[in-house]
Amino acid sequence: MTPYRIDIPQAALDDLHDRLTRTRWPFAVPGRDDRNDFSRGIPLIYLRELAGYWRDEFDWRAQEQALNALPQFTTVVDGQTFHVVHVRSGNPAATPLMLNHGWPSSFVDYLRLIPLLTDEFHVIVPSLPGFAFSTPLSGTGWELSRTSDAFAEIMTRLGYDRFAVHGTDVGSGIAGRLATTCPDRVIGMHIGVDRAVLGLVGVKFPPPEGLTEAEMAQLDAIRADYAAERGYLEMQDHRPDTIAAALTDSPVGQLAWIAEKFKTRTGAAYRTPDETVDRDQLLTNISLYWFTRSGASSAQFYYESAHSGLALAMAAGVPTGWAVFDAHPLTRRVMDPAGAIGHWSEFADGGHYPAMETPDLLAGDLRTFFRSIR
Repeated sequence: MTPYRIDIPQAALDDLHDRLTRTRWPFAVPGRDDRNDFSRGIPLIYLRELAGYWRDEFDWRAQEQALNALPQFTTVVDGQTFHVVHVRSGNPAATPLMLNHGWPSSFVDYLRLIPLLTDEFHVIVPSLPGFAFSTPLSGTGWELSRTSDAFAEIMTRLGYDRFAVHGTDVGSGIAGRLATTCPDRVIGMHIGVDRAVLGLVGVKFPPPEGLTEAEMAQLDAIRADYAAERGYLEMQDHRPDTIAAALTDSPVGQLAWIAEKFKTRTGAAYRTPDETVDRDQLLTNISLYWFTRSGASSAQFYYESAHSGLALAMAAGVPTGWAVFDAHPLTRRVMDPAGAIGHWSEFADGGHYPAMETPDLLAGDLRTFFRSIR
């Protein structure tokens, strides 16, 4: 485990500023002047505002200093460089807890959550291959199974024989696979989801029996919304090389690609992305994608996972907890019809990024769940 410190060259910052200044903007379409109207994607008027702030007011060096307050390491597993945040608790009885991020996220998601956990947990946040400083990719083939094996090896190198796991988005798949393949090592598995998980019914999960006509209508409406959101997913699942060029060459393209998801996948649909999560935290995450060129390489992870043939793994023999944010009344009825999940929490607030949107709620649920199984 080699200590790591972030130090983006000034030339990279100057290049970003220059590219933002020289952005070739689309022509404005008459009638498309509502900064909150994301019905056709991110509105130009809002995107220009956010890009202007990124260029003129956002202080990368201040954010870099805050990131470097976290102990960070790199290590090579199976030929791939992995970046790992490792914050030890002062509590000798602390439980090792791995936090697994998804897309379009990074370890930056957990900046506000980590300090809420370190009295009870040693916190470990590995970056997925092709994300942030787990770049560049060493080759093809980095999907959920190979990645979870690498993460288990990282925990061994850190000295943790047994550990807890949490994940959201793709990270929940990593958590589930770790629990499935290493049940003797994983103390418990906790995942965070939002109501959009119902959109996976018929895609990843079978629909339950016995739903009423009214319930099926509600489920169909959510699935229709999810289908409208799948454009980015279909592109990254099947044509990552095509979108890679735009994401690597245009910072505004990268900004639009990610920022839109902080509108459509959050619980506060009436707000703009930077009103739902902290603007500087959002731009720190997007800056990492830009500086490390991981817009392109993170899309490769989707392609690998979509073509791996792996089924979703959720270990039945490991204690499991779900925290549902922006909860819909049908969520448990559909996702856990038998009531087999031992710990189930629902929150009206939050959404797809609970560590950024509602870190206090997530921290409280993590504490409650893992205290219950100690």
